[in-house]
Amino acid sequence: MAGVIVCHAAATVRERLVVTSIGVPALAPVRAAASADELVTLARRVPPTVVLIDAHLPGAGTPDAIRRLRSVAPAAAVVLLAGPDDAVALDRALALGARGFLAPDIGRPELAAVAAHVQAGPVLAAARAQGVPQPQPPSAEDMDGETGWDLDDVPVTPGPQRIELTKREVQVLVGMSNGRSNAQIGQELFLSEDTVKTHARRLFRKLGANDRAQAVAIGLRRGIIR
Repeated sequence: MAGVIVCHAAATVRERLVVTSIGVPALAPVRAAASADELVTLARRVPPTVVLIDAHLPGAGTPDAIRRLRSVAPAAAVVLLAGPDDAVALDRALALGARGFLAPDIGRPELAAVAAHVQAGPVLAAARAQGVPQPQPPSAEDMDGETGWDLDDVPVTPGPQRIELTKREVQVLVGMSNGRSNAQIGQELFLSEDTVKTHARRLFRKLGANDRAQAVAIGLRRGIIR
């Protein structure tokens, strides 16, 4: 498996995403497809690590394209190119195993942060806040020694129009954007790892993110970090 395939029906969007992806070493090599047929042909030749796919491909549509892709590249991380309000397309893609969604106008810093996490594990949870069940109070085993939810129990909530983070929360978010672990962030800020986890939980809730990748992407898009 290698690189990324950008599959989008609109030439202008496809070309922009290709240029953006070329600047992200983790996504090299970058290939482009304008249809489901081209996507499957490319994936059959060399299975991609990541596929960025148009939420509204013409013809049989995106769900069919994902099914066909799975037959030739089952391990590829599929990310839908759609807005958070595109509920129908998003739900169908998630049902077929897509990792989540990205806005078609995503920038290079955001794409780099997201790519690293997509390749590292199951991230980019793109469940919409509406209809997402709230977590139950954590048991003693779920707690990390301080009051609050475990990171995996942070509820997904809509992003507020105005986000106010404390100076320490911004520092933790910057550390995340640089790929630092909680322990490494703690060493840099002279904080315990548990304290870093507490700040992380709080900034996750404020940003409406349920993982580090989403937090970094939102922080970059909102201009909180650069």
